[in-house]
Amino acid sequence: MRLAPIDRPKGLLMKLAYWMSRRQMGAVISPLKTVYSRSSRIARVGFSIVRTLEFGLSLDRELTLLVTSQSSILNGCSFCADLHLAQAVQAKLGREKWKDLASFATSSHFSERERAALAYTAEATRERHVSDATFETLREHFDEREIVELTWLNAVGNYFNLLAMPLGLESDGLAEIALSRT
Repeated sequence: MRLAPIDRPKGLLMKLAYWMSRRQMGAVISPLKTVYSRSSRIARVGFSIVRTLEFGLSLDRELTLLVTSQSSILNGCSFCADLHLAQAVQAKLGREKWKDLASFATSSHFSERERAALAYTAEATRERHVSDATFETLREHFDEREIVELTWLNAVGNYFNLLAMPLGLESDGLAEIALSRT
């Protein structure tokens, strides 16, 4: 970690955020201690994005976690990948798909709809654009609103990865905490 964590935040908003993180995740997550505790304006934006992720999309929770996990793994963000796996464990989604994420195209754990979303995410993350063939496959399984949501999810995943990785944020062991709580 390139910035020292702030263990005792200032302000009521951050104290509440630390408390909620401890309650939900079993620990105060590193981004709270390093990023959001240093800028309340950035914290408000981050909290708004997280709220939209959790309550503002028509896509189901499992697919949203798979998509954000995919971008995190492809970008090498161990903090974000750990967080998404912990969220999947908390939601009782199982770990099979997360174990097979690298081989989603051939794994029997994924539906054609999930494969289309993950192929779109992988190509957009790696190339920053997608082929017509990938987009047409996506259209076969998703309506326009869902395509916009998938694109936004991937962008958000990449955004959070770019907050964590340059600052050296690594796994907080959240998946292990989640497994121990179940």
